[in-house]
Amino acid sequence: MNTVKVLLASFLSALILAGCSTTGDSSASPLIPDKALRLTAQTSISLSNLATGALIVGAIQLIYDPLAPNWEIEEARLSENTYRFSMKMKRYHTGGAGESIQILKRRARQLQLAQGYTAYQLMEFTEGIDSQTLGARRIAEGTVRLVQRDQADSFMQNELY
Repeated sequence: MNTVKVLLASFLSALILAGCSTTGDSSASPLIPDKALRLTAQTSISLSNLATGALIVGAIQLIYDPLAPNWEIEEARLSENTYRFSMKMKRYHTGGAGESIQILKRRARQLQLAQGYTAYQLMEFTEGIDSQTLGARRIAEGTVRLVQRDQADSFMQNELY
């Protein structure tokens, strides 16, 4: 997926640069014709401004990607009934900072039901910030153990879900 984004960004950059460059030949026609799109009797927009706006919107869509999930989750099976989850929030977002525990619990519940266990124990959970060159990202990690009801500790020190 990242390769596709890099290729698309490279293509958009080349397209922008091609539209801005001239060959010095005065008889050459421009990439975008010098025409205007009339919106109302007094309002019009040039095709070059329209194309520039479309490229900007495309670049924002490429970087921000509003349809992508807020969190990436990596799942590792530590043993037959124990799983470790590592989650990273997408770099540019408009919310969802407190969702990591909900995502972990949802995935643990899915595993519990799929494998026929009656509950799961949340053994460890941490949240933090990972500082990177292009900006900080929220991260979270957790470990869950799938259990049958009789395997749970008798003092209920670990919460069952």
